[in-house]
Amino acid sequence: MACRIMLFVVLLQLVLCVNVKAQDKMESSSTIYVFRLKPHEDLKKSIMAWAKQHHIKAGIIVTCVGSLEQYSLRFANQENGTLHKGHFEIVSLTGTFTQDAAHLHLAVSDSTGQTIGGHLLDDNFIYTTVEIAVAELNDVVFERETDATYGYKELAIRRRNRKP
Repeated sequence: MACRIMLFVVLLQLVLCVNVKAQDKMESSSTIYVFRLKPHEDLKKSIMAWAKQHHIKAGIIVTCVGSLEQYSLRFANQENGTLHKGHFEIVSLTGTFTQDAAHLHLAVSDSTGQTIGGHLLDDNFIYTTVEIAVAELNDVVFERETDATYGYKELAIRRRNRKP
């Protein structure tokens, strides 16, 4: 019975992979970078400065842990951000970025474990530390182009042209 279930799972995964459009899927090798941010630095501005310094064309957040002395997030379907001061643990940071743009989401928890998350804005200041690992995708570039559905600039993945 276990073998039949495993076979079913493998076949289901194959079917799901076949149904993904070619333009929605692109393989790439990557380079992983790890760095630490220090107290009072701005989380987003620091990531963007690092990306610019390293000429990142396609970056992803692999993992991030640390703490903030204030967070600034824009919640779903809201025009403006919300800022809260206090002490917060970073529960998750995820997203894509280039040296010119970023789409990052942050989740933080307070001293009672209450967790909140949203779109990362500027003014997220580090309390004690942030340890972050990012990957640069070597074979692709990220661009933003307007999606006709809602008019937002959404991720477009392109094959990177390498000079011979």
